[in-house]
Formats: sequence, C-alpha cells, structure tokens
Amino acid sequence: MTAFASLATDLSIGLRNLLRQRGRTLFAVGALSFGVTALLLAGGFIEWMFFGMREWTIHSQLSHIQAMRPGYLQGGTAEPFAYLLPRDAKQMAEIADLPETRVVGPRLSFNGLVSRDDVTLSFIGVGARPEQENELARTLEVTEGEGLSSSEPRGIVLGRGLAANLGAGVGDTVVLMAKTGAGSLNAVECRVRGLFATVSKAYDDAVLRVPLDTAEDLLRVAGAHTWMILLQQTSQTDRVLRELRARYADAPLQFVPWSELADLYNKTVALFSRQVAVLQLIVAVIIVLSVSNTMARSVIERTGEIGTAMALGLRRRRVMRLFVLEGALLGLVGGGVGLVLGTVVATAVSAVGIPMPPPPGSAQPMRGEIMLTPALARDALLLAVGAAILASAYPAWKASRLPIVDALRHNR
Repeated sequence: MTAFASLATDLSIGLRNLLRQRGRTLFAVGALSFGVTALLLAGGFIEWMFFGMREWTIHSQLSHIQAMRPGYLQGGTAEPFAYLLPRDAKQMAEIADLPETRVVGPRLSFNGLVSRDDVTLSFIGVGARPEQENELARTLEVTEGEGLSSSEPRGIVLGRGLAANLGAGVGDTVVLMAKTGAGSLNAVECRVRGLFATVSKAYDDAVLRVPLDTAEDLLRVAGAHTWMILLQQTSQTDRVLRELRARYADAPLQFVPWSELADLYNKTVALFSRQVAVLQLIVAVIIVLSVSNTMARSVIERTGEIGTAMALGLRRRRVMRLFVLEGALLGLVGGGVGLVLGTVVATAVSAVGIPMPPPPGSAQPMRGEIMLTPALARDALLLAVGAAILASAYPAWKASRLPIVDALRHNR
C-alpha cells in the first residue's frame, strides 16, 4: 500500500469513528466553531479599527511616502533650513507622473508664536499648497469655516484646541511670528479661515496650517522640507517605495514610508495585537480541553479495538497517527463551521453597524464594522486545526502504548 493510499485509508477510518460518536463529536465541533467565531468577530473589529486609523493617518497627516533630504529626521529639528528641498524640482514632477501616484505636494514645517490681542502662544506650523493639501489631507475634519484656499494666501486654519486657547474664531485676525532662515524675526498678519480637529488633542492644541506662499514669506525661504506622496492605494506603498529608492539612489533624496513615521498607530497596533494574542491563547485552551476530553474518552471506549488491531499487526505509530488524524479532522470541521458562522455573523453585524461614540473633536457618532481578511480567516483555521492536533497528541500516544494483552482483556 502506498503512503497516499495508507493516509486516505486512515482518514476514512478517522471520519467513520467521528461519525460513530456523534454526541462527543458535535460537542467538540461546537467548542471549536464557537472559539473560531469569537476570534473572527473580535479580530475583525480590531482589524477595522486598524484600517480606519491607518487610512486616517495617511490621508490627514503623513501620506503614503515622504521624500526628504537625508538626515532630516535626525537633524531637522536643530537645523530646519539646512534640509530644504526645491518646491518645484524635476524629481517631484517625475514622481507625480507615476501611474500609482495620486498627488504630490510640498510641505514646509516650522514653529513660532501666534498672537491675538493680548494672548500669545507657541505653535507648530505646516505650510502647504492648498489645491494639493485638500487632497493630501482630505480626511482632516474642518469643524468650522473653510479649509485652505489659494484665493486667500493669508487665510489659515487653526487646530481647534489652539484656537480655543487663543480665543480665536473664524474671521479673526492673528499675527504669526517666526525665526527666518537668516536668523532674524519676521511676522505676517493672517485671517482665520477655519478650525480643524483630529483624534489627537495634543496635535489640535499646537498645530496650524497655512498656504505654502505665506510660510515662505514668513520664513523668508524658498522650498519645502518634504514632498508628500499620496498613492492610489495603500497596498502599493512597499512596491513604489522600492522603485523610488532604486530610481533615485544617486540623488540627495530619502524616501520614508508612512509606517516609519506613525508612532501612535504603531503603538496602538502593538497594544491590540497583544490583546488578540491573549484571545487566541484562550481559544486554544478551550479547544485543547474540549478535544482532549473527546479523544481521551474515545481511547478508553476503543481500547479493545486498539488491542485487536495491534494483535493483527497494526504498528503502534499507525495507531497514534489514526488518533492524531481524528483530531485534525475535528479541527478542520470545527474550524470550517466557525469560519462560515463567523462570516455570517460579521456580515450581519456590519450591515447593522456597531454604535460608537464620536471621536474627539467630532459631533458625529461612528458606526463600527467587523472587517474579515484572508489572513485573519487563515490564522483562525490554523489555530483550530493546530490546537486540535495538539490536544489529540497525548491521547494518541497513550493509545499507541497500550499493552496488547491488557487491551484485549479490557472489554471482557
């Protein structure tokens, strides 16, 4: 008998044994499917949170890829004007022409003081081209007024927290003061066009956005610190990043993906990933206990059969394989039922929506969903099958080590 035929025979025997003990099999399959369903629902909700947070981070602050001078991330805070890029370089136009690119826009980062009446506060400024910034930061929520516009070069938008601390509203006049590239102080008078809010209160308390021309006039420089590259799809990031690094290997440009800059997102993913790992451990324990109990009782009830089979020449390792295959079949069936049940429940819940409170700075409540991915389904099924095999290992070993004479006497 070939190895394939032997395996097929053992699978057939294992399936018949499971069908023979329908009660215990249904109990084990129920425990497996419950665990897989719970894992899919919890993991799918967290996956939806990751997706929403990732896309918000990309489309409101970081874009998919940023181009900058080498060393800017390390030394840009101390010497910001030593790392300026030309605002209309040939490379930026070439990047904009790539089929994967949606938009490329320059950004100039700076800091200074903003004053209104007797109140003066420090701020972090972002200078950008309004027509491109509206696409780069399209998920940024303007809570009052309007966003940046090229028709009003001196029109700016303030973070909601910064505006509250400053006592400024839409239409008010404020004065921006900053240190120029030459080291002197300069000031410009601007009008508040709008207020914006993000999920980060610390960000809203410190940031304002201005047209790039105004930022250059204030700082008396020409150029930008970064080119923000927004792609058609987030999944294209790694491939485009490799292409850009290879294409401009000899140019004084450094390309940094959003994932290396999104510190809050990375920490959030790490935190929730640990929670999912704990849930997986709990599900694995449930599966191991239920399947091991089923298999142990099966070994006890079939001790006489095991002794007869070994007396007829069945090898001990094949006896062990028979029971392990039974466990694997339990895991496969239970995991498959759990995948189907979890998909149905996730679809129904997503259609109805999960009521969630509005994020900071927003008055609109959110509607949560359960986002199932192929990787999540694969991991849940592998966990079910792996835990079932692990649970059947000891009962299978115990069955294969039974003395033949004692096993034959068991049912007498």
